[in-house]
Amino acid sequence: MDKISNKEAMGEALVKMGKIDRDIIVLTSDARKSSSITDFVKELPEQFVEVGIAEQNMVSIAAGLAAAGKKPFITSPACFLSSRTVEQIKNDVAYSNTNVKIIGISGGLSYGALGMTHHSLQDIATIRAIPGMTVILPADRYETQNMVEALVSHKGPVYSRLGRNPVSTVYESKGYGFKIGKAVTLTQGSDITIIATGETVKIAVDSASELKKSGIACRVLDMHTIKPLDEDAVIKAAKETGRIITIEEHSIYGGLGAAVAEVVVQNHPAYMKIIGIPDEPAITGNPAKVFDHYGLSVPNVTMVAKKMLKK
Repeated sequence: MDKISNKEAMGEALVKMGKIDRDIIVLTSDARKSSSITDFVKELPEQFVEVGIAEQNMVSIAAGLAAAGKKPFITSPACFLSSRTVEQIKNDVAYSNTNVKIIGISGGLSYGALGMTHHSLQDIATIRAIPGMTVILPADRYETQNMVEALVSHKGPVYSRLGRNPVSTVYESKGYGFKIGKAVTLTQGSDITIIATGETVKIAVDSASELKKSGIACRVLDMHTIKPLDEDAVIKAAKETGRIITIEEHSIYGGLGAAVAEVVVQNHPAYMKIIGIPDEPAITGNPAKVFDHYGLSVPNVTMVAKKMLKK
């Protein structure tokens, strides 16, 4: 199967769901092409609103549509959508508990060569600190499609971040039982657990396969929902494996690793390592090379796991 980006999978799912549910309204800030919603615009023009480069206004308009009973989905680059609109997300969406779905596209290091202005490596920390917000990072095309379908019936505000580049599939189909707030156990293991989110889930799965060659049984959790976090799955992993690695395309502060650590330290302390972007402006370049530079790679993850197992 050809690789496609998660944002393309989102566009396909929105067309499908938009034809079924006419209350779905898609809004964008002059980003219909980069958001992969051009087909939605062509096929369902009456359910589309072009706001222009005015992300703050877009969030407030979406909140108004939700208050009127519509189901608005916002799509715009995550670097802008998660920073320029924080006040509107906090007040118009979260505080008012409006049914707005905020989809940040080309997130993380997707715009690798464009540097810090276009990287979104603080968005999870920012958004998950806002009361009432659900935060989801799907791993592949199937999880993205499942997420979009689930969000149509889900009541309440949600932030999701999707990548820009084609990605390998983690799942064989949509039929694996996606549920908001529940981690997916991709491999069983009792020696160590790797918890990943978004496009780093594939790295976790491949790392577990590599560790298996050395006789190491690695549990892999796809933590697609960072808020509300599946605390039961985390505590179970801490108790049964005693060692946890988290991998994320985000700052090491405030993201998946921090969320997992908050649960571990308060319930069942375990030996942890957080693999992500350190406290610096991320380097520029091809996203894959940037991943390698910061250790978001199978060789580094397996090395970290083996070192942890020696202690």
